[in-house]
Amino acid sequence: MSNILILLGSMRKNGNTDLLAQAFAEGARKNNNTVEIISVADYKVNPCIGCNSCFTREGNQCFQNDDMPQIYEKLKTADVVVAASPVYFYGISAELKAVVDRLHTPMRNEFPIKKLALLLVGAAELPELFDAIKLQYQLILNFFHLEDAGMVLVRGVKDIGDIKGKEALKEAYDLGLSIT
Repeated sequence: MSNILILLGSMRKNGNTDLLAQAFAEGARKNNNTVEIISVADYKVNPCIGCNSCFTREGNQCFQNDDMPQIYEKLKTADVVVAASPVYFYGISAELKAVVDRLHTPMRNEFPIKKLALLLVGAAELPELFDAIKLQYQLILNFFHLEDAGMVLVRGVKDIGDIKGKEALKEAYDLGLSIT
């Protein structure tokens, strides 16, 4: 049984990324995993400015006064993290990227995370649509010594609900079901 934290990077409520994350969560809960989905749209997270003050401040706290400490607390109990994002110009959403960048802190050494998964939704059909994100994902896996729990990459979904009826929802469910 794992404690799974899904970082939902879409600003669009009930959109395709949300539906994909929900399918993953449903499958993961079938194995008695604890699953929490947090939408970055509900948190005010400033971008990292690379000042490195978190390396010298008490508790490795960032000087910025925003909602990132709430996310850090959730990461301190997560065994598995799932990054779920729409694709904007071949990258994850800016809001999710801000959260990822704020992991540039020694506090990350307190996180018990063992596995990382990736759920992406893009409107384009291009074969290389996800290449840049997959490269960054692999680099993050390598840097943090994490196990790749898997990914579901969905092309050709633009408008809210386009993902309904697609095989991708079953793939996300099955990926969630595979997490133990």
